[in-house]
Amino acid sequence: MGEPRCVFVHTNDKQYIGALVSAHSMKRQSRRPDSFEVRIIRREDFPFFERYEGKNYLRGGSWVPWLNEDLQSFTPLRFAPPELMGYRGRAVVVDPDIFAVGDVAELLDRDMGGKAIVCRTHDGVKLAVRGRWASSVMLLDCARLTHWKVEEQFGKLFTGELDYKQWMGLEFEDPALIGEIEPEWNDFDRLTAATKMVHMTRRSTQPWKTGLKMDYLPVEHFAPFPPFAWLMKARRKLFGPYGLLPRYRRHPDRRQEAFFFALLRECLEQGSVSESLLREHVAKKHIRPDAFELLERVPPVDTILNELSAPLAA
Repeated sequence: MGEPRCVFVHTNDKQYIGALVSAHSMKRQSRRPDSFEVRIIRREDFPFFERYEGKNYLRGGSWVPWLNEDLQSFTPLRFAPPELMGYRGRAVVVDPDIFAVGDVAELLDRDMGGKAIVCRTHDGVKLAVRGRWASSVMLLDCARLTHWKVEEQFGKLFTGELDYKQWMGLEFEDPALIGEIEPEWNDFDRLTAATKMVHMTRRSTQPWKTGLKMDYLPVEHFAPFPPFAWLMKARRKLFGPYGLLPRYRRHPDRRQEAFFFALLRECLEQGSVSESLLREHVAKKHIRPDAFELLERVPPVDTILNELSAPLAA
């Protein structure tokens, strides 16, 4: 038997439906779905997070409170797969707002060129805010990442030994061990015929949350414009972590909205998402209240994908 191969979708309860849809897409879009495992790992299943609730951690040079109920409290689990794999084999780790269009088996098969980590780079404003590397999709050679111990690393955020922004940006890794892949493997809010994985990365326009109240802590450190940080800190201190935040907006690309809900409909039809679970998450305000109406009218997944070469309608 060869080395294990696994796709990890890391999530929390707020993004659990997205994670289930993501996992479905990974198998659906692969020509060899039996050649890899897909595992969903949830923040709620790692007890060490509870010890840090409300404590301040270092993020982009600022001290902010850790909130387990934040929309993105799952992100430290990007660094869990090598340990969960027993430091063997290959893993792909993705955020729960990332959905396969191409075949993830091709990424797992990829020649890593002697690198331990392969991912895409940021550009433009994202580079200024988040650093060079985008760790939201990574191909990992687990045997070469024995220093990844997520509980220990997470604890260092609270002592100032690690900065969250630098951790997520892989700035503590040996640059010689990081390789670059094409941006289509982590396509930021772009769905084209060339896309391998679409990442609905703009939290404010995630299509399953349109119209709901925003429930994530915005970035408070933006070096090109320091007054932004002062304003955001003042907002949090005066009105609470989510005070004065607007509502989620509709995604500007209607095809991405349709793609998500068409995949979700398949999950319902195949039983990986039950109607009762979806209604539970609508009631929790994790999923927009008109989700079932959208499910009735979106075209099939293959119809959406076959029309990607067509121009986007106004």
